[in-house]
Amino acid sequence: MSAPCSPTVARSGLDLTIATRESRLALWQAEHVQAHLQAAGHRVRLLGMTTRGDQILDRTLSKVGGKGLFVKELEVALEQGRADLAVHSLKDVPMELPPGFALACVMPREDPRDAWVSPHAAELAELPAGAVVGTSSLRRMVLLRAALARLGRQDVRIEPLRGNLDTRLRKLDDGQYHAIVLAAAGLRRLGLQARIRRVFEPHEMLPAAGQGALGIEIRAERHDVAQALAPLAHRPTWYAVEAERAVSRALGGSCSVPLAAHAEWPHGAPTEGDAPALLRLRAAWGDPDQAGVLLTAQVQAEVGSLAQARTLGEQAAAALLAQGARVAPA
Repeated sequence: MSAPCSPTVARSGLDLTIATRESRLALWQAEHVQAHLQAAGHRVRLLGMTTRGDQILDRTLSKVGGKGLFVKELEVALEQGRADLAVHSLKDVPMELPPGFALACVMPREDPRDAWVSPHAAELAELPAGAVVGTSSLRRMVLLRAALARLGRQDVRIEPLRGNLDTRLRKLDDGQYHAIVLAAAGLRRLGLQARIRRVFEPHEMLPAAGQGALGIEIRAERHDVAQALAPLAHRPTWYAVEAERAVSRALGGSCSVPLAAHAEWPHGAPTEGDAPALLRLRAAWGDPDQAGVLLTAQVQAEVGSLAQARTLGEQAAAALLAQGARVAPA
């Protein structure tokens, strides 16, 4: 994890309040941003909040309103002036923000891959007969089913798994599941990497758009906050996730459709002042009405701006549409 910003104190730091969910992982993320801002001379407090996404645990996100359930209350706090910025796991942020809001900063990315967590099996092939695997994501569900089909493991069931990271781990430890799949980033951020039996490489399980990255949301007119956040931004990560999110945006951005997108810099990311570098983007779309239908696309281009990253994502979406993918209904 990167160290906080330079301890040089700004001449007139801001008084800032960060809106955050109250899960242990969300608080870690908010405190991480708080430490960077405090090191730059700002005075920062946290406003912990419970969102609808945290409260509704008996249904999948696709059935109760999507990922926006994790950010709505935080946006209300920004709108009412009770908070100046909100810290999100970027994969939980809707592709279209409400009018008046802006994504002001994307920080360096943690591991974007998915992690296999199980006390029973080191990998899918080792699961006992009739095993149950838990996941909260349609994307992971579709990709797991495809992997299980290749192994001839029709006996394994995939069941919904909701709750924050600690809740999901507790359900595993209580014996409700034989294995679960989580984002590796969250486990690493909380020092729980020992729970990871293995990680899925992107060619095995393509990550969700923005997975592993932190995004900071503000009111669009708060130019003072945007300026304070500028030193925290990591342009290579921002370009990569902008390309990924552009795929999802072009296809409707719905969590009711299995969709994955992951961008990598095969020859190294550009540094400040560098010329554009090659960004490779892979995307996958699953048909919600036809189990087993998974379309894939790969595109690449020289990218050195957010606009170029968006164009690359739109090209990947167009390639999926040309194969028969459909835009999710609004």
